Amino acid sequence: MKTSLLEICCYSVQSAIIAEQSGADRIELCAGVHEGGTTPSASCIKMAKELVRIPVHVIVRSRGADFCYSDIEFECMKLDIKYCKEVGVDGVVSGVLLSDGSIDVERTKELIDLAKPMNFTFHRAFDMVKDHFKALEELIEIGADRILTSGGEQTAVLGQDLLKDLVEKASGRIVIMPGSGISHENILSLKKHTGAEEFHCSAKSLVRGKMEYQNPKIAMGGEEKVPEFEFYEADSQKIRKIVSILKAEDL
Repeated sequence: MKTSLLEICCYSVQSAIIAEQSGADRIELCAGVHEGGTTPSASCIKMAKELVRIPVHVIVRSRGADFCYSDIEFECMKLDIKYCKEVGVDGVVSGVLLSDGSIDVERTKELIDLAKPMNFTFHRAFDMVKDHFKALEELIEIGADRILTSGGEQTAVLGQDLLKDLVEKASGRIVIMPGSGISHENILSLKKHTGAEEFHCSAKSLVRGKMEYQNPKIAMGGEEKVPEFEFYEADSQKIRKIVSILKAEDL
């Protein structure tokens, strides 16, 4: 039996350290938690590689919202990939779509080729495509190593039937890694139903900041629903629960 792998999505270097100490196998390093993940700063990438020993994959996404990028945004993404390679990052997580809901094969292949020899994961832009099986074959053809996907639904549990079909269609040619809404409560049933061997979890909790004085009249980002004096951090207890379940299943 193959050993399951747990990747933890981390929005800070401190979270990456917590994830490693809690038994994670790999880090996906991100910024922009409220945007679904954007490229972290150069300093964050460099420090994560210096302070964490498990593999670090960095999301390369120049902004939130959709996955159709301008020429300038695409050039920024290429520069970010070059920097990741320079500082010894193990993999990048990226991808580009066309406006018709298909993979931008040309641009995505350019990113994959530029990233080599780093690992390349096509992120949840995959969930936004019109034809998942066509996209699967295209990503295999252009050399992507992995697809992070919730099975075209809001959560991996809701998308578990498509995830199962994708794992079967992939037939070992590319890794299908379920992500979104995965916890210790559902990871075992997802593993059994889908046949997946790698899993992506946030396993995060809100942590109160150190500010004692808090001005309630200001939302710095202009979004009142976004916490102003709290931030997300990897939750060691949540990660350890998931790790223990996966390890017990692998025995």
